[in-house]
Amino acid sequence: QVQLVESGGGLVQAGGSLRLSCAVSGSIFSINAMDWYRQAPGKQRELVAAITSDGSTNYADSAKGRFTISRDNAKNTVYLQMNSLKPEDTAVYYCHAGKITTALLGVVYNYWGQGTQVTVSS
Repeated sequence: QVQLVESGGGLVQAGGSLRLSCAVSGSIFSINAMDWYRQAPGKQRELVAAITSDGSTNYADSAKGRFTISRDNAKNTVYLQMNSLKPEDTAVYYCHAGKITTALLGVVYNYWGQGTQVTVSS
């Protein structure tokens, strides 16, 4: 069974930093692109940052210059370093993997983590 488990959320003051982690488990051979999304109350889920298997990155305009996505392929883990946090960054942050190759299930698609709450106080 494939699972994505996020950690690292919490409450932080504006201007502070948090580092989110997302570990993928389940006899993994490889993971293609991985993404971080967020969803604030009353708003649609939006893409924050993405990283390909070879490390190419892409960011939402709101994240550029403040957030950094990275991954450790040996640990099947993706990270989101968030600096200079603002109250408008408050949301539930979700990890997503579009395509995962596994030993038991073969190729599986479109897996999400359970989400981790990030709250930024002003």
